[in-house]
Amino acid sequence: MSPLARTAPVPAATDPSLIRNFCIIAHIDHGKSTLADRMLQLTGVVAARDMKAQYLDRMDIERERGITIKSQAVRIPWEQDGVSYALNMIDTPGHVDFTYEVSRSLAACEGAILLVDAAQGIEAQTLANLYLAIEGDLTIIPVLNKIDLPNAQPEKYAAELASLIGCEPEDVLKVSGKTGEGVEALLDEVIKQLPAPVGVADAPARAMIFDSVYDTYRGVVTYVRVVDGKLEPREKIQMMSTGTTHELLEIGVSSPNPVPSKGLGVGEVGYLITGVKDVRQSKVGDTVTNSLNPATDSLGGYEEPKPMVFSGLYPLDGTDYPALRDALDKLQLNDAALIYEPETSVALGFGFRVGFLGLLHLEITRQRLESEFNLDLISTAPNVVYEVMGEDKQLITVTNPSEFPDGKILEVHEPMVAATILAPSEFIGAVMELCQSRRGTMRGMDYLSEDRVEMRYHLPLAEIVFDFFDQLKSRTRGYASLDWKADGEQVADLVKVDILLQGDQVDAFSAITHRDKAYNYGTMMTSKLRELIPRQQFEVPIQAAIGSRIIARENIRAIRKDVLAKCYGGDISRKRKLLEKQKEGKKRMKMVGRVEVPQEAFIAALSTEEPKKK
Repeated sequence: MSPLARTAPVPAATDPSLIRNFCIIAHIDHGKSTLADRMLQLTGVVAARDMKAQYLDRMDIERERGITIKSQAVRIPWEQDGVSYALNMIDTPGHVDFTYEVSRSLAACEGAILLVDAAQGIEAQTLANLYLAIEGDLTIIPVLNKIDLPNAQPEKYAAELASLIGCEPEDVLKVSGKTGEGVEALLDEVIKQLPAPVGVADAPARAMIFDSVYDTYRGVVTYVRVVDGKLEPREKIQMMSTGTTHELLEIGVSSPNPVPSKGLGVGEVGYLITGVKDVRQSKVGDTVTNSLNPATDSLGGYEEPKPMVFSGLYPLDGTDYPALRDALDKLQLNDAALIYEPETSVALGFGFRVGFLGLLHLEITRQRLESEFNLDLISTAPNVVYEVMGEDKQLITVTNPSEFPDGKILEVHEPMVAATILAPSEFIGAVMELCQSRRGTMRGMDYLSEDRVEMRYHLPLAEIVFDFFDQLKSRTRGYASLDWKADGEQVADLVKVDILLQGDQVDAFSAITHRDKAYNYGTMMTSKLRELIPRQQFEVPIQAAIGSRIIARENIRAIRKDVLAKCYGGDISRKRKLLEKQKEGKKRMKMVGRVEVPQEAFIAALSTEEPKKK
C-alpha cells in the first residue's frame, strides 16, 4: 500500500483506544531525528516541499551540531486495517547531560522505541535510557537503525539487544531512517505492541506538564499529557503545586505545527496557552486541573533536575552585565535545568554563578548566549559542589573556590558518580588505567558479547567533568561510550590552591583539587600565566599556594631600559651608579606597582575549549 493511502487527517479529540504515546530513546548520533523525519514524511504530516533534515530540531545550534537538545512532541496519524490511529511521538536527546529531558518524555508515554545503530551497537547512554524506561514500566520496542550502511552488522547487534531485554533476535525490528526501509512496519508494530492510554474520562481533569517553552508573541506554551478528564478552551485551570489559576486561551495538538482543537481528552498529548509570561508558573512535572472542579491528588513521577557542574559566566565588557542577566532569564524560560545567581570577582567584575547538568550543557548554554544574544563572555573553570566541615563542626556548601573556608578543615565531602563505560575488550587496560588515575574504584565488569565489555566505576565527579571524556575517546580510538549518574558523597583529602600575583590573590584562578594533584595544578597555572601576562617595569612573582605554604613559583622578568647606552667607555663607577639608580627605581615601583592582568590572559588561562592536563 502506498504511504499516502495509509495516512489520515489528524483527529481532534480521540477515543483513548485509538491513541498510542511513544518516544524514541537512543545514544547520541544513532539516528533518532532522521527516523523521526521519515515518520513525519511517511504519515504525510509534513509535505515533501517543506521537508528538511532534522525537522523537529528547531534551534540553530541543534542543526549546526547535529544533536537534539530539546524534546519535541508531534502528533502523527496512521491507518491500520481501515482504522485511523493518532500516534503521539516524542523525539528525545541522546546525550548524558540531557537525561532529564528523556525522563520527562518517558513520564508522558506508555512505550518507547529503543533505537540502536546497526554499525555501532549498544552504547552506554542506550543502557541508561533503557533502564529509565524499564523503571517507568514502559513497553520497549527494540529497533536497529542504519541497516543500509556497508559496515552494518544487524545479526550480531540484534542478538546483543535480544539478550539485553529478554526477547528473540528475530523480534528486533530493522529499519533505515535514511532510506525509509522498515519504517511502515515499525509504525504498525507501535500500534500492535503498545498499550492504549488508560484514564477516567468523567473524573476531574488531571494533566501532567512535561515541557514548557517561551514564545515571544504568545507567552508560555505548556506541553501536557492528559491522564484523567478533559481540558477545554476558555475554562479556568489551576496549577496544583502553586495553586495559581489561569484562563485557557488556546488548547491544541502539535502536528508538528500548532493546530487548535476543541479540547484534549484522556491519553492525549498537546499544548496549552494561557497568556502567562513567566515560565516558572508552568513548572515541569506539575499537574494541571480544572479550578472549578479540581482533582484532589496530583500526578507524581517526575524529579527536578539537579545541577552537577558550576561555572562563573562574566561579560567581557562590564556594561553588558544587565544584558547577560536578561539573556539568562530568557534562556531559563526554555531550559528548566538552568539555575544561576549573581556573583562578583575582584578580577572579572560582575557576573553569574551558573549551574549546569554537565560540560556539554555548559558549552551549549554559553554558545546560545553568545550567538542568540550577541554577548562576549568568559567562563571560569567548571567545578562541582563540596560540603566542607570546619572546626566548629558546621557544614558549609561550597560552589566556588572563593567560598572555601580558611583555617583548619576537619573534612571535605565531594560528590561521587556511578560511571558506566562500554568499550571493545581490547581497550580494557587503557580504560582501567585512566579510571585509576582519576581516583576511580571498579564496581564490576560484564561482557555484553565476546568483544564488547561494560565496566562500572565509582568516580569523583570533579575528576570527570573536565577532560575525562576526551581522554577516554582518545585512548579507545573513539569506540568507548560513557554514562554517569550521581552516587552519593565521600570524604576526600581536598585543598584549595590559590594563585598569587605579587603576593595578591587572584580569585578567578583559585581551584579546589586533591592534595596529590595540587602541585601539578600549581606548576601548570604559574607557567601558563608567565607566558600570558605581559612584562611589567618591575619583576613580578607568580606563586601557587595552599594556605600560607607556597608550592610553585615563576617570575616574570622586568622590562629594563638600557641605561648604559649613553656611556661610551669611561669610568666603571659611573656605570655602576646608573645601574644602582635604576635598581632603586625598580624597587620603589615594585612596592607601589599593581599588576594588571589583561582580559586575553584570563580567557586563555580559564578557557574551557582547551582542557587542562592534570
